[in-house]
Amino acid sequence: MAEIYLVTDEELLLGKDLLNTVEAAVRGGVGMVQLREKESSTRLFVERAIALKQCLAPFHVPLIINDRVDVALAADADGVHVGQSDMPPQMVRKLLPPGKIVGLSVESPQQVLDAERLDVDYIAASPVFSTPTKTDTRIEWGLEGLRWIRLHSHHRIVAIGGIKPGNAADIVRAGASSLAVVSGICSAEDPFEAARLYKRIADAAGQER
Repeated sequence: MAEIYLVTDEELLLGKDLLNTVEAAVRGGVGMVQLREKESSTRLFVERAIALKQCLAPFHVPLIINDRVDVALAADADGVHVGQSDMPPQMVRKLLPPGKIVGLSVESPQQVLDAERLDVDYIAASPVFSTPTKTDTRIEWGLEGLRWIRLHSHHRIVAIGGIKPGNAADIVRAGASSLAVVSGICSAEDPFEAARLYKRIADAAGQER
């Protein structure tokens, strides 16, 4: 079954409370949460990470920290997601305790091939479709790109960028193991129902593969 992977964005919450939104989404079917804080101070980032870790613990849903290994260590988060310009994943792996999750964004075919020799738990195809939340990327993978990654990588594939209920099934069928959703859940009036819709679509498409 394909997993729904929530990536938080403070601005896209549109004034909603972070913890309440995340908890509602998890109750709706989200199976992994990444805390992304591009503008926050380190202190606020750590405080939010600790609070979110406590919020997710009863649901046994992993908390992934975007970019910041120090924040992940301080909050005892379950893992770290890095991009191509962040700390190398092999270095992240050395710094984190055993058993933690390491994810890596891939933005080109060569990066997918390079990741084959890396000890990462998943690669994130970024972006599948162009999106206002990802403006610094080289290409748009599209469905054909996802199929290419599936053929050339042994890693789990997280699809991120422009994922909507109308294209989620095709993205899963193309090979995505997880659907990373940002605005589709963060900006939803009802994050529980939004997450439940994505999960229902992903599960049905996963059974067709």
